[in-house]
Amino acid sequence: MDEMRSRIARNLEEIRGRIAAAAERAGRDPAGVRLVAVTKAVGVQEAQILIELGVTDLGENRTQNAQEKIEALGRGVRWHMIGNVQRRKAREVVALFDTVDSVDRLKLAEALAQRGDEQGRELDVLLEVNVSGEEAKHGFTPENVAEAVERMAQWGRLHLRGVMTMAPFVDDPETVRPVFSKLRRLADGLGLPEVSMGMTNDFEVAVEEGATQVRIGTALFK
Repeated sequence: MDEMRSRIARNLEEIRGRIAAAAERAGRDPAGVRLVAVTKAVGVQEAQILIELGVTDLGENRTQNAQEKIEALGRGVRWHMIGNVQRRKAREVVALFDTVDSVDRLKLAEALAQRGDEQGRELDVLLEVNVSGEEAKHGFTPENVAEAVERMAQWGRLHLRGVMTMAPFVDDPETVRPVFSKLRRLADGLGLPEVSMGMTNDFEVAVEEGATQVRIGTALFK
């Protein structure tokens, strides 16, 4: 346990330092970048260590795994659903999570809003935008996301906070800088404050281009 804690603490310190350096290069306040620690591939023990080290946001992609951690660790942190959500799972997702960072279609948003009304729960959401245009990726297109924003304004318990994207996985993160830049401009044009982009392999470029949230998993537990 002590060895695991020391390893995670070192990794976390390094990542926080890299986030801060990237923000400073862009003339930004590092405090404006939220670290969402992706705990989907690890157990309760690792997640607990992160919480003890001051991490306030944890990301999961399956309701069963999230429920196990939430029951063990409580709601002292903010739980993010970061995976693809099936409409039939909307009830469980609303009951468990504080925010859904992967709303990729209006029918899902409507289902989450309905379940929120039924359960009396407020839910923050981010719209997933397929900026790169890859066929394998989910999400709104940059051209139709504005319509979704307008529609979702009608659903009171669903609070649209921003947008997210997953850039193509490449060896050189510089090649995906235009993807991040486009999402930042899109969010600005829609008046949305949160921009979730960047993962272990490319988060520094994402921060330089205006990310307010980065999702880091692998680098925390290596």
